[in-house]
Amino acid sequence: MIPKLRALAARWTAAVPVFGIVLLALTWGRDLSGVVVALVTAVLAGAVLAAVHHAEVIAHRVGEPFGSLVLAVAVTIIEVALIVTLMADGGDKSSTLARDTVFAAVMITCNGILGLCLLTGALRHRVAVFNSEGTGAALATVATLATLSLVLPTFTTSKPGPEFSTAQLTFAALSSIVLYGLFVATQTVRHRDYFLPVTKEGQVLDADDHAEGPSARTALISLGLLALALIGVVGLAKGVSPTIESGVESAGLPHAVVGVIIALLVLLPETIAAVRAARRNRVQTSLNLALGSAMASIGLTIPAVAIASVWLSGPLVLGLSSTHMVLLVLTVLVGTLTVVPGRATPLQGGVHLVLFAAYLELAVNP
Repeated sequence: MIPKLRALAARWTAAVPVFGIVLLALTWGRDLSGVVVALVTAVLAGAVLAAVHHAEVIAHRVGEPFGSLVLAVAVTIIEVALIVTLMADGGDKSSTLARDTVFAAVMITCNGILGLCLLTGALRHRVAVFNSEGTGAALATVATLATLSLVLPTFTTSKPGPEFSTAQLTFAALSSIVLYGLFVATQTVRHRDYFLPVTKEGQVLDADDHAEGPSARTALISLGLLALALIGVVGLAKGVSPTIESGVESAGLPHAVVGVIIALLVLLPETIAAVRAARRNRVQTSLNLALGSAMASIGLTIPAVAIASVWLSGPLVLGLSSTHMVLLVLTVLVGTLTVVPGRATPLQGGVHLVLFAAYLELAVNP
């Protein structure tokens, strides 16, 4: 019975990404009816689940922390392409889209995903255990990137409004690339053991489990299907974005809510993968996914929009409002207190989830 279920899972996780690409090609650039929007949404959900499956296959083959890095970078690269595409199509009203989406990604990952994983791990295993050295380094990098890219533009005076001048934007882009590259080198080469799961006694787990890993051929197939699934997720999300925008406008909500919804859709694969890892008592893997996604979102988006601003018309607003800056500062402070002990109870997970709920509330009612 189990082999049959595995064979069925292999078939649908291979078929859905391909079908998603076909559906994307048929619907790209067209006005969608209600029935088509429902179909696209269903395929979008299937593509998310397929992406999680193939990411876990790859992670099992290459091990940690490379597995979580593959999913975080893959999702973020396509997320960046989505942001640039929407900015090119949106005109002046999309001037804050990059800021809104990146900040939404930071709040979703550093409070939503992180809090959910800590809560899941602590409830299931009494205490969620992780490596404070690696997680602390990741949080410090996220805080630095967020401050340089999203806070400083509000206070600079070279250009009116919460915008960078060309020289400042260039510096922010180069700093983002350097910091992200340095972190990846630290995570995967020099101090790889800081980012591996640990036991309650502090012993590093260098293998995810005792099962035999997939073959190189299977991992390569999953890598290709993961790319297709992620392209489908982001492309189909763009396809339903007009429906999302019209729904947001009809409800009288701020336009920033569009960025929140897009970020939630794009980060679904990482959310599911992170929660699954926490349930298996691999909380460090969950934190690698959460903080790595936040870091990649800033470190890759800011350079991309800096380059795109050369040909995009209209302003590029990156500076956060005072309300969002308060949330960011509180997130960093609470995150630091969470990370330092190297273990967390359900309380810490609940605190981060309340911060995430506060962000959502203020996004809807600023």
